[in-house]
Amino acid sequence: MTTLSSTQSNSHGDGSATAAPADYDVAIIGSGLGGLECAHILASQGRRVIVLERWRQPGGCTQGYRRGGYIFDTGMHYVGGLDVGQPLHDAFNELGLLRLPWVRLDAGGFDRVTIGRQSFRLAQGYDRFVDVLAADFPAEREALERYVAAVRQSDNVGDAQMSRQMMETNAWEWLTQNFSDELLVNVVSGASMKLELRKESLPLFTFIHCNGGYISSAWRLRGDGGQIADSLVGDIHRMGGAIVCGAEVVELVEDDGRIVEAVCKDGRHVRAAMFISDVHPAVTMQWLHGSRMARSVYRRRMAMLPDTFGMFTVSVVLKPHSVRYFNHNEYVYRDADVWDFYTKKGPVGGLMVSCRVPEDANIDASGNITDSELYATQIDILTPMLWSEVAQWESTSVGRRGDDYKSMKQRRAEECIELASTVVKGLSGAVKEIYTSTPLTYRDYTNTPYGSAFGIRKDYSSALMTQLSVRTPVPNLMLTGQSLILHGLQGVTMTAMTTVGEISKQYTNR
Repeated sequence: MTTLSSTQSNSHGDGSATAAPADYDVAIIGSGLGGLECAHILASQGRRVIVLERWRQPGGCTQGYRRGGYIFDTGMHYVGGLDVGQPLHDAFNELGLLRLPWVRLDAGGFDRVTIGRQSFRLAQGYDRFVDVLAADFPAEREALERYVAAVRQSDNVGDAQMSRQMMETNAWEWLTQNFSDELLVNVVSGASMKLELRKESLPLFTFIHCNGGYISSAWRLRGDGGQIADSLVGDIHRMGGAIVCGAEVVELVEDDGRIVEAVCKDGRHVRAAMFISDVHPAVTMQWLHGSRMARSVYRRRMAMLPDTFGMFTVSVVLKPHSVRYFNHNEYVYRDADVWDFYTKKGPVGGLMVSCRVPEDANIDASGNITDSELYATQIDILTPMLWSEVAQWESTSVGRRGDDYKSMKQRRAEECIELASTVVKGLSGAVKEIYTSTPLTYRDYTNTPYGSAFGIRKDYSSALMTQLSVRTPVPNLMLTGQSLILHGLQGVTMTAMTTVGEISKQYTNR
């Protein structure tokens, strides 16, 4: 048996190492946002922490990738609720993330939803949100106020009864019963490409909570989302934590009803008192070979839970001074079928366009851009993509998928740019370079089955089965990440704090 004795990498995962202790209080598998947040909090409490990451750099979907001298985001585009008193403020302050260069999106329309030839603005602030939409839908003001009241309720995640009731309520049915105008249902749902809209299963709590934080306040970073991972990694190192890249876990060894070590593909063994998996639950279950505590029926149930759809992304490098920077997100749909468009054959029917804040943008103390004229250098375009659209290449690997795959991506990218050009002035003639990714890309880089964008699908009709606990049948193995309670930066952060809370209980009871 080999043990880990020199394993701490630098923040960029380049393989450099410094001495680290052989035994740990907590071993965390996976360095996505949830794993890094757990490591940060536990290290700040004085725990001996190690993070095991199978890839070259930590960060998961918060980390960017480099192509042609540019850095592109993989999953981080904007975040909600960072103002004082709002859901993420205290958490991000504790995690040291408020120091990053956050930019406040347009108060009068942080998201803009275009359906056909009609455009609508989603404004920051609960009252302003109602007022702006009520100007377009005056007969629906009371319904908009009920919607905002539900959003406010969802922020109180400590109210277990309310959360359970909303988890057991069908989102589509609630929205269509609350709003009389079907167009308004589509508008309110139009900025929801940050979750999987599914009429037959989506819980109201998931829908409202994923949208609500942005209404309170909406922000994006100047620069790439990798700053989040780099900040957390730097702090973890300074507090004595270890982060190991290239450490792919293949087995969790159980002895006397507890996990005693993680075995990596390269043969190293990592011993710890507690373990946290930030990897998809179905993958985690594969590591529990012959577990007495996590019986086969439990592992099979976890493996059979369906996942949300994936994403097709187009990262666009723009010609200099060709497209004005826009301080909001654009959501564009060909028709009023926001909940169904991704299931239909034909050209891309809906997408999100996110604009990278220029590096030279000036930001005041309140997070507002003070420049009167800025030009964009990059934009990201995202649209849902079902696994069935890439399944024929599932046995291939990155860079080796063949010409048919390349042709499919090129065609899809052209459709995305054509639709995005209807709202982004000058885009069609401003494209310098494009880089694309599919659910296969995300599967291979994040170890997520089917390249799921938001983890395990939540279902209002089986809420207890699909809203997973951070606890497992093995008392010293916890879960974290987007597949459990909620996804997105806010959901993952809340889940990480729940996971750490369970770890703390374990130590208190020992």
